Amino acid sequence: MAMSKSIIYLDYAAATPLDSDVLTAMTPYFSQNFYNPSAGYTSAQQVRKDLDLARAQVAHWLGARSSEIIFMAGGSEANNLAIHGIMRQYPEANIVVSGIEHESVLATAEHYDYREVAVRADGTVNLDDLFNKIDDNTVMVSIMYANNEVGTIEPIGDISRKVAEVRTARTAKGNRLPIYLHTDACQAANYLDLHVARLGVDLMTLNGGKIYGPKQSGALYIKGDIKLLPLIDGGGQERRLRSGTENVAGAIGFSRALDIAQSLRQTEVKRLRELQLQFFESIEDQLPLAVVNGSKKQRLPNNIHLSFPGIDNERLLIQLDEAGVQAAAGSACSASDEEPSHVLKAIGLSDAQAQSSIRLTMGRATESANILKTLKLLTEFTSTAK
Repeated sequence: MAMSKSIIYLDYAAATPLDSDVLTAMTPYFSQNFYNPSAGYTSAQQVRKDLDLARAQVAHWLGARSSEIIFMAGGSEANNLAIHGIMRQYPEANIVVSGIEHESVLATAEHYDYREVAVRADGTVNLDDLFNKIDDNTVMVSIMYANNEVGTIEPIGDISRKVAEVRTARTAKGNRLPIYLHTDACQAANYLDLHVARLGVDLMTLNGGKIYGPKQSGALYIKGDIKLLPLIDGGGQERRLRSGTENVAGAIGFSRALDIAQSLRQTEVKRLRELQLQFFESIEDQLPLAVVNGSKKQRLPNNIHLSFPGIDNERLLIQLDEAGVQAAAGSACSASDEEPSHVLKAIGLSDAQAQSSIRLTMGRATESANILKTLKLLTEFTSTAK
């Protein structure tokens, strides 16, 4: 994970460097073990066994069965398969999503009858509004586990219990329409418990590019006998849900990355929480006008999201970049969009407030000295801008 010593990278929510152990695990499958796992000869069948082992390793961290794990090309594809895969079977039904979902959830939901749930100022889903939006014709609820911009962690357990109540009530009154809970856990996998039974979710999206694994890798967990319609038809790989020769190196890299991330989870949460607290306590003295966006309590430990009233975030980010600090205004997927972030608008920020906001996301290479230097630069740049 080598990075220039002169650069302070604070955009880990957008992309993480490939872990050296992950690269080591992947390397044989680019050349030496290049075989198609569907072939019948011994070398190919060994690759098939390696792929199955990687699948089992992912399943272990989710408390799932190997048959419930489908390898995907990243989080966006997994979100698309989860939503299209259910909704195309029930074209007259509706889907309920929050207003702060990733674009790959919102844009997919827009193909159907969808209801958007309000969120509170701290970024948490308004549970009363969510439960009011679910009706007898709701077949799917999709709420992210942790937000990619402001870092707020959503109460997935509370939501899953309500969905279970709805399911029971439907059965009692003879309504045979199923209802499924999907969560986008792409930002959560480094820092939160992924055990699907404890969370109570039916489908879960994971992304290798956010956990020090290869980009365009990931997985979709699909509970038990839930049936999805595929996005890609063909040879029937991945339980006929993602046809095409498997990206073995990507799947093995993702599996190894998830193993490392979950093994380091508690240590990294403690370390980054201390750095986050250091930053929040320091801004009270050094950046008194800065506003912290999102929940301070229910928040990913690596996320710092700030608004600087009257400061243009584009100019501020350029200044930081020139000084060696790499940060972001929000989701990298919408970085080229001049419109204010839909997440920030959903939590009640005005266009002016959104356009004065920046996101700093820490990672494994972040140290206390990086935080101190970034605070010093922010103090300098925001004071001279007035």
